[in-house]
Amino acid sequence: MSVAVNHKFVLEVCVDSVESALAVQEGGAHRVELCADLLAGGTTPSTGMIALARKHLQIGLHVMIRPRGGDFCYTDLEFNVIQRDILAAKQFGADGVVFGILKSDNTVNIERTRELVEFAKPMSITFHRAFNLVADTFQALDDIVGLEIDRILTSGQAETATEGIDLISKLVEKATGRIIIMPTSGINQHNICTILEQTGVREIHVGKAVTKKVEYSHAGMYNSESTVVDAGKVGALLEVVSIKHFVD
Repeated sequence: MSVAVNHKFVLEVCVDSVESALAVQEGGAHRVELCADLLAGGTTPSTGMIALARKHLQIGLHVMIRPRGGDFCYTDLEFNVIQRDILAAKQFGADGVVFGILKSDNTVNIERTRELVEFAKPMSITFHRAFNLVADTFQALDDIVGLEIDRILTSGQAETATEGIDLISKLVEKATGRIIIMPTSGINQHNICTILEQTGVREIHVGKAVTKKVEYSHAGMYNSESTVVDAGKVGALLEVVSIKHFVD
């Protein structure tokens, strides 16, 4: 079931397949974050996946730009890969890109991030969960605001958004409308309204809460189980939010 929504609330769902992206749309969410390798926290999807997702989606499509798992300090060659992947996402019609670059002292790499912002324009830009690792949260917030980035994805430097809810609230207060703070991690039907009410955020990023398991009968020696988005779970999550009047 698809739930009608207004501008008070935006639900973004991270996915690693075109099938899951279509289920997000069917369920009524507003935006997809398209990734590969979610087990590594998400990496850049193939251009084929981006192109096909764009072909079939009417909702927002943001593309993860991350050349590998691990940390967020990149070599010159990796940085070149990031630049090319941003241009590819733009070429294939993405509405936005999601990236984050830090220095070895866990500060925002302002110089390189500024270069990527220029590559990404006019797409929307999200600074991803690399933000959870920054040494000085509020300085990093100001740095990212100064780079004209649209939003920050964060669990409040905690394992889950519920555990990081106090810091998320403080970030929203300090952001004062200059940038969107988008909570993520461990958000589900049972806590989403609490997070919305206590922090004042109006964009939420979810993943596992709206998935179901899929088993493959002929996987052989490889992994025989995976997950895909369940459109019904997306709709149910939106229904919970609508009851609290965050959506129409």
